[in-house]
Amino acid sequence: MIFKKNRRAVSTAILIMGAISGFSQSIPSLKDAFKNDFGIGTALNNSQIEERDPALTQFIVSQFNMATPENVMKSALIHPKWDTYDFVVPDKLVEFGKKYNIKINGHTLIWHSQLPSFIRGIHSKDSIQTFFNDHIKTVASRYKDNIFSWDVVNEALNEDGTLRKTVFLDYLGEGYIAEAFRLTQQAAPNVELYYNDYNNEQPAKRAGCINLIKKIQASGARIDGVGIQGHWHVGKVPFKDIEESILQYAALGLKVMFTELDIEVLPRNFQGADVNQRMASNPAMNPYTAGLPDDVQQQLAADYEALFKLFLKHKDKVTRVTFWGVNDGNSWLNGWPVRGRTNYPLLFDRNNQPKPAFYKVIGLKK
Repeated sequence: MIFKKNRRAVSTAILIMGAISGFSQSIPSLKDAFKNDFGIGTALNNSQIEERDPALTQFIVSQFNMATPENVMKSALIHPKWDTYDFVVPDKLVEFGKKYNIKINGHTLIWHSQLPSFIRGIHSKDSIQTFFNDHIKTVASRYKDNIFSWDVVNEALNEDGTLRKTVFLDYLGEGYIAEAFRLTQQAAPNVELYYNDYNNEQPAKRAGCINLIKKIQASGARIDGVGIQGHWHVGKVPFKDIEESILQYAALGLKVMFTELDIEVLPRNFQGADVNQRMASNPAMNPYTAGLPDDVQQQLAADYEALFKLFLKHKDKVTRVTFWGVNDGNSWLNGWPVRGRTNYPLLFDRNNQPKPAFYKVIGLKK
């Protein structure tokens, strides 16, 4: 009896410590629940990659089997100077994946945003071409045996489906996208290659995305999948457009994935995820500093449940669902498009505790 009491006391202490650290062994696992359906991923920041919080690391490993770096592989950070690359944290990400059997999706090789500062001083086609070629070959070849996939090109389209005006389009022309896939295929022949964008489930942008994919395929370059980011707003998730997009992209012979999933609960006067768009801060834009009202919490749960029903319906086409952040406190939506807000877009709260949305999603597998 003394042994049993002590064992109970130890167990209680462990649960208390788990609650304090935000981790509990009793939480069901997303990756286990959907292991026969599709991968479950998250975005990782520097602190998480470097395992500064062991309890958080344990939580991440328990819930996710895929990961995308939030920032560390973007060109401004991994290629800060013309002749300098910084692989320190990206290498740690690769080791994290190996250590915990988590597949790493590289993000991203070619993107018009978060470019190195030296790009602003370049005004010749030859120099842009040199940067473009060297960056893809150097980064992709370094990780060719250590990551699962690359977002080769990110957000190259306008909302109407036309090509976004970028330094790459201006200097290299429309063929730069197919060329990026060709170069990446050469540098990392065994890595899956994706195009990634937001709002590409919307009809006009989807049509442009399909046209872009067909041009890549016609060029002879390989493209394996398309990522729909999935930055949506509570109560306004476009389920019909999402399903139609899954069907149309899969019809091109591509894998379909949801790569940056979160559901915004705060007010915003535009749709999408253009990091260059900002809104002024005022109290009306940050209404839930003391907590999320129950009606909003329930709508968020209903939206996530409906989304995962749709993903499961098409699990033969959908290969991965990645949340853009581990918990609400990590979400980029706390700082964009308004700085300093308190947002609640994910399945886990700021203490890594499951929200009603989590249980709705897990409940689909019971």
